[in-house]
Parts: sequence; structure tokens; C-alpha cells
Amino acid sequence: MKVRIHVSLKPGVLDPQGRAVHHALEGLGYKGVEDVRIGRLVEMDVADDTTDAALDEMCQKLLANMVIENYRIEKVA
Repeated sequence: MKVRIHVSLKPGVLDPQGRAVHHALEGLGYKGVEDVRIGRLVEMDVADDTTDAALDEMCQKLLANMVIENYRIEKVA
């Protein structure tokens, strides 16, 4: 089974990468971009019997920093 883990900064956490991209887009003349947040995507192939609890544990222990990040698990058909 293919799984995608979307990791993003929690609201209120400063995002220097997002800020840099926002300024670069403005510098290139793109108007209307109000905010940019940078996250990451982790794609994994796991056994079909991998439980939601196991995926959640992987995220909490390794894939996301629970202090400053949120994550969302997506199972791909």
C-alpha cells in the first residue's frame, strides 16, 4: 500500500523558508500571493496490513516534530 504523509508547520510557527519564497515571488513580479508555507511530503510503500495506529506512531516518533508540526496521513489507492 502506498501512503503519503503531509507534514506542515503548525499555525503561528515562523516559516523562514516560506517567507523567503514569498519575497522571491514578489521580486519576480507575482502579485496576489498573500502567504507561503513550506512543508514536506513523505511517500512510503508499506505492507497492506500496516495499521493506522502504526502509521500514526511512525509520524509521532520520527516523521513529524510534534511540538511545531502537524501531519496528515493519506492512503493512495
